[in-house]
Amino acid sequence: MAIIDTNLLFLKELESEDLDNLYTILVYGNKDDRYNNNKNLMEGLSDNTKVKLYYPDHKKYYDLMASELCEFGGNSICNWFRGRGVPYREVLSNVSSKFGVKDQDNLTTEELENALILETVKKTIDKMSESERFEMAKSLNLNINININTCTAEALYAAFMVAFKLGGFKSYQLTVIIANIIVKAITGAGLSLAGNAMLTKFMSIITGPIGWIVTGIWTAVDIAGPAYRITIPAVFEIILLRNKHLATIKADGKDQNDWINSIHND
Repeated sequence: MAIIDTNLLFLKELESEDLDNLYTILVYGNKDDRYNNNKNLMEGLSDNTKVKLYYPDHKKYYDLMASELCEFGGNSICNWFRGRGVPYREVLSNVSSKFGVKDQDNLTTEELENALILETVKKTIDKMSESERFEMAKSLNLNINININTCTAEALYAAFMVAFKLGGFKSYQLTVIIANIIVKAITGAGLSLAGNAMLTKFMSIITGPIGWIVTGIWTAVDIAGPAYRITIPAVFEIILLRNKHLATIKADGKDQNDWINSIHND
């Protein structure tokens, strides 16, 4: 078994179906390249003996997938001297910096992941029209006393922060949605929110602005180096998977369980 970063140990609790999109990101980069069998030249996961033996039962080699992500986060020459990649926290920190989020020693890894999500939400809200912001507030049932004429970016972000920081199922739900939209915008594959009209409507409202942000980041990534084309979607996929896992654990009502059960891979 590969030595797995403690921040990625939760992957062993997931099912192979949950891990399929992470495999796509690490080996191919996106859904279209997987369909055409165009593998990333930097990947080494698919040639591993254990992977060849058990594929597509990703759960059997979740540790190798975690290690592969950490290797993408480090310079290949440095990895050779270390005999391994960098810690996941370093990968997350580097990706966060691309979105304008500064890492701080007092933050836990999950808190830094949350900060990355919140900064992405802030940038998205800033790019939305007043009517789009109002529709977003209604779609998410945010408790704010505003109308379509007073739904400022500041008011909506403050309401989002309140809902997010209350913790529990609602914050996990919001994080899954945001992370999923970003992953889908980059890779063409993600989760489907079948059977939930409220979430589907919200995604249709916010997908455009998030797409603009991702496009801008992608332009910078093209200049920065090819590894970011893997680590950015992979980090958001990790955030998505972690929060889906936490939401599954925390869900204690019928509606919440229905929402979790409505999620399936495309």
